[in-house]
Amino acid sequence: MIIQQVLYCRHVSTATATATVTHTAALARLGHALSDSTRAGVLLALREAPAYPSDLADALGVSRQVMSNQLACLRGCGLVEAVPDGRRTWYRLADSHLSPALDELLRLVLYVEPGCCAGESCTCA
Repeated sequence: MIIQQVLYCRHVSTATATATVTHTAALARLGHALSDSTRAGVLLALREAPAYPSDLADALGVSRQVMSNQLACLRGCGLVEAVPDGRRTWYRLADSHLSPALDELLRLVLYVEPGCCAGESCTCA
């Protein structure tokens, strides 16, 4: 029993030690990106395939200026990268781990209180 507890404590402290300041900052950037529905939509679209900004704007129903601003934010967060293609530029996820991570996040089921998040009365933000 004592050996099991020691092994468990070693496992927990090893797992905790791997969560560095860099990891925390990366998760904060991902959280910031996902906090906006347009940015979240861009990330979800790019997990399927790279795309041009105009195609992303059309698919998400936003202006090209809005898309440009959101892509700049995602680039700044290190989540997407721009790839020049002649006179145009297309975008892709910056890391191959993002696509499966987003897939896992989509599998999460969150319970939202019935009265919560109902317009301006929402106190979650």
